[in-house]
Amino acid sequence: METVLFYLFGGIALLAAISMVAQKRVIYSALSLIICLCAIAALYLILEAPFIAAVQIIVYAGAIMVLFLFVIMLLDPFSAAILKDKKKSLGYAGGILGLLALGVLIPLLRSYHLSQVPRNPETVSGGIGTVNHIGQILFSEYLLPFEMTSVLILVAIIGVVVLAKRRS
Repeated sequence: METVLFYLFGGIALLAAISMVAQKRVIYSALSLIICLCAIAALYLILEAPFIAAVQIIVYAGAIMVLFLFVIMLLDPFSAAILKDKKKSLGYAGGILGLLALGVLIPLLRSYHLSQVPRNPETVSGGIGTVNHIGQILFSEYLLPFEMTSVLILVAIIGVVVLAKRRS
């Protein structure tokens, strides 16, 4: 049953990722990305990592996607000037790069066995992956990068608002 669920949610994530790239409208791409992120959270639950699954839903599918949707709406991707600038050659280049990435990933996925993954945090040496360990590392060793990421996101939001105000 576990293997069936793994393949089911893996397939959903894969189809949503393909849909995200193939969509012509940016809003539908963002919605496909939300589906993909939720399917990945389900995969984390199958692998018995509920903390990472919750973070995946709350942070990525929730907060970050809301920011993406605000940026999409502020930039107005449906204007005539932006629709004229699209190039088909970029689509072909993206397809070729996607096939190359798939050619690299298939041998890696065939050599990977799900049974070799440790299931419980107690089985991992040193408690790596537990909420306590992640919190200790995040707020001690990686505090500066954590705070710099929040400043970077804030600057990006301000930049988008300034650029959007200049257009109108």
